[in-house]
Amino acid sequence: MHSAPTWDPQQYLRHSSHRTRPFLDLLARIPELPATAQGRPPRIADLGCGPGNVTALLAERWPDARITGFDLSPEMLEQAKKDHAGTTPGGGWLDFRPADAAHWTPDEPYDLIISNAALQWVPNHPESLPVWTEGLVPGGILAFQVPGNFTSPSHAILGELCESPQWRARLGGHGHRFVHILDAADYLTRLSDLGCTADVWETVYSQLLQGEDPVLDWVKGTALRPVLTVLDGDDEAVAEFLTQYRDLLRKAYPPGPYGTVFPFRRIFAVARKGA
Repeated sequence: MHSAPTWDPQQYLRHSSHRTRPFLDLLARIPELPATAQGRPPRIADLGCGPGNVTALLAERWPDARITGFDLSPEMLEQAKKDHAGTTPGGGWLDFRPADAAHWTPDEPYDLIISNAALQWVPNHPESLPVWTEGLVPGGILAFQVPGNFTSPSHAILGELCESPQWRARLGGHGHRFVHILDAADYLTRLSDLGCTADVWETVYSQLLQGEDPVLDWVKGTALRPVLTVLDGDDEAVAEFLTQYRDLLRKAYPPGPYGTVFPFRRIFAVARKGA
């Protein structure tokens, strides 16, 4: 079994503008919550909250909400608590707690359970959809977005490199961790089977990244974390692996006159529980 990767909040936040945009697109499609209609503060769970930067955006949409961000990474939770925990200007509050999304069950009824770019790390998440839906109040919302780019060159190259003769013994399997992501149609079917009214779609963002080796810099914050965790403490191996991966990425994503284009597919779902 693979150990949990060690996360670097600052590396992750280096591309916060691009990483936040899908969350904003998801947020824009979430309808009125039951709590709003009933005149009470919403209760919201952010599953896989990371450094809390998008969790804070929930407080802007629902200023009086009681919002809890859950994450498995101590590093991410420390950053989230430092930057965002406490009472919000609208009279609500933000707090952050440790939890593994693979085993998390709602501890109280929620108006909204939301997850942003986290469920790709949770192999059993399709089987958890019934549990999370059960944890919603009648008319509550389950909303999430996940990367759908695991067959793109950035990830295919990583998988091939991890399985190469030089690295297989130490890194075999660490480049192919996301085969459990479903197609949009599969999510739609599963959510509809649960009695939800579901809105499921996908978008490909043509992201223009700047700087030297920007795709490598991007994946250092996400897909490379398991590899860097395994090689931690072996600086020579880290340098050699990153050099090989960098050279392959340069061929797959050559820089253009305005930066490096990095296409990124994402899958979205917003499901309202039946009343």
